[in-house]
Amino acid sequence: MIYLDNAATTKPFAEVAKSALDSYNDNFFNPSALYRGGIAVKNSINSAKSEILKFFPSGYELVFTSGGTEADNLAIFSSARRGNAVTTLGEHSAVYESFKELKNRGIETRFAALNKVGGVDEENLLSLIDDKTAFVSIVHVNNETGAVNDINGLAAKIKKINPNVLFHSDGVQAFCKLDCKISGAIDYYSVSAHKINALKGTGALIKKKSAKLSPLIFGGGQENGLRSGTENVFGITAFANAAAVHKARLSENVLKFKDLKEKFLGRLNADVFKIISDENCAPHIVSLSAVGLKSEVLQHMLEDFGIIVGTGSA
Repeated sequence: MIYLDNAATTKPFAEVAKSALDSYNDNFFNPSALYRGGIAVKNSINSAKSEILKFFPSGYELVFTSGGTEADNLAIFSSARRGNAVTTLGEHSAVYESFKELKNRGIETRFAALNKVGGVDEENLLSLIDDKTAFVSIVHVNNETGAVNDINGLAAKIKKINPNVLFHSDGVQAFCKLDCKISGAIDYYSVSAHKINALKGTGALIKKKSAKLSPLIFGGGQENGLRSGTENVFGITAFANAAAVHKARLSENVLKFKDLKEKFLGRLNADVFKIISDENCAPHIVSLSAVGLKSEVLQHMLEDFGIIVGTGSA
């Protein structure tokens, strides 16, 4: 089998899953308990946070969630409570559908147009920002085309218009895939474990320590009161372990992605395929169209040859 749907989900690293399971078998205790086992597990969660935060500047902290969708929702619904909220027409459904719900709740929502490869139209985006804009969410890497948005530059320009804006980016398709750093202009950044060879059911919202956040889930007060519920220690451990593996290989992987993408695109029949992702898109994502052929038909044809591809957003 040749698996080419990694933008949807990745196969867990065998060593990561085994290490996390071994750790969990020995440390299955309640992280909120005050006996030794519980304290040890709590310390392992804090160590996992430290590992993931190595990708981000100082002054940031994180809240573990059930995945990228919950992380997006946590940022959106705790911040977009007044004025207007702005996003793009190219967001993952976790953001796009949340903005539709914001509208149902009486918040004015504005959607910026896209360029030809699915990145945000900067001029149109900035025209939507005013003194009543409370929240902006711009995806870092478009999950279908691989278009990369300059979130650091956009956040800076937006805050020049309105310094009070809270800026969020869905970084699920960028984290551990692009060799880039977020700037202090980013208030919230969502990441997901199963996109980086860890396990489904775990994600995180990275936030500036100074940025306010209100919980969506109430209960025992875990995650400093921002996300109640007994922590998924197994998933959290695997997430941190996978992030450490990717951090060590990041530069190498980016070059590998670029080489594979160049070879792949160079061998396509231009009479059959229209390439949507251009040279400025993320190297690990390729979007193309087989003109005149339904995507599902092509998907099943390829599957007969043991090649697995996606037909759109996960």
